[in-house]
Amino acid sequence: MGIRILVWDVPTRVFHWLLVASFAGAFLTSESEHYRDIHVVMGYTLLGLLAFRLVWGITGTRYAQFKSFLFSPAETVKYLASMFKGHPKHYLGHNPAGSLAVFALLGLGIVSGLSGVLLFQDIGGEALEELHEITSYSMLSVVALHVAGVLASSLMHRENLIRAMMTGYKPAQTDNGQGISGAHAWLGAIILTIVLAFWFAYPASGLMDSPKPDASRQQ
Repeated sequence: MGIRILVWDVPTRVFHWLLVASFAGAFLTSESEHYRDIHVVMGYTLLGLLAFRLVWGITGTRYAQFKSFLFSPAETVKYLASMFKGHPKHYLGHNPAGSLAVFALLGLGIVSGLSGVLLFQDIGGEALEELHEITSYSMLSVVALHVAGVLASSLMHRENLIRAMMTGYKPAQTDNGQGISGAHAWLGAIILTIVLAFWFAYPASGLMDSPKPDASRQQ
């Protein structure tokens, strides 16, 4: 592959890494009442990021749009089979396996986040607590599978997919109009600024004084 083309815009990359940070932060602080405030902030951050991604999946750049990685079940099965054979088809954007991870993380993240908000308000009881825990651990499982898939694809295609999600660029034989025309760095900067401001401002806002659920609900 001779050239590098821009595939991932800045808002998509900022979303991706902030989602990693917010989910990791929320999960790692889920068992301790001492870190409850961090858990809540990370949970609200996750929900806000997912709301942005739903909008950007419709209005964003080419490879960020959901329609660019909507694959039929047959395409997905064929791709997964080719991965096990060691010769998967190369995609500039999300491949069928990656698309499954994206949609699963969006769905599980929304359910986990919303159920967490309700539990924070002491609403829902044990049933909602169990749903929150199940979706959170399911999300962790999807993340693990996603990371494994990224590493496998990187080796098979001899390209660094982690670096691509940091720089936005991926290798290609020719451009032929496949790359996106703009990185939308301004929007990525706005998203990052809003999230950082929220992380610093929320604990001091007084909203943390909402009813405290039992420590066992902090998943």
